[in-house]
Amino acid sequence: MINLSLLSVFVPTFFMVSLTPGMCMTLSMVLGMTVGVRRALWMMLGELAGVGLVAVAAGAGVATLMLREPALFAVFKWLGGAYLAYLGVQMWRSRGRMAIPSEPRERRDVSRWQLLSQGFVTAVANPKGWAFFIALLPPFLDADLPLAVQLLWLVGIILSIELCCLLLYATGGRTASHLLSRSGNVRLLNRIAGTLMIGVGAWLALG
Repeated sequence: MINLSLLSVFVPTFFMVSLTPGMCMTLSMVLGMTVGVRRALWMMLGELAGVGLVAVAAGAGVATLMLREPALFAVFKWLGGAYLAYLGVQMWRSRGRMAIPSEPRERRDVSRWQLLSQGFVTAVANPKGWAFFIALLPPFLDADLPLAVQLLWLVGIILSIELCCLLLYATGGRTASHLLSRSGNVRLLNRIAGTLMIGVGAWLALG
């Protein structure tokens, strides 16, 4: 189990960090705009898998070794960033599967695998995420208690908090989508979403 006094600090700390706008939250908002909250859940599933992997690695000390080998991030960062930027350009031009069509009947389905991979790559390929977990997670681990049990509890809490924040951002994006679509500004909405997606891709590749 976890010390309750530590838990009372851990939960608000990670909630505020998760709620802060970042790559994953921006991606969630964009997908809330373009594919809807329900469809965006597939991206969230991939993102949570990536965050869980990074958190466990950080708690186990593996992340320290990973950060010493920046080349390990290069392929994920550049390919992932370039792909997200490409999607953003397509959305800005009101093209591609993720763009919002002018007519509802033209709605295009984005594959679940595509959404899963977007979320996973965005979470795992972010060196700042690794550094963040290295800095914040170890202080909440008690050397006198089994590491595996503590990590199970803490990662479970982290993923629950992360999911709540992702849903908040996706819902906000969906609300913005409805407001703009009603006024006939579908092209403007595509350009806003596309610009944000390009920003996430650049952030991922250059961060």
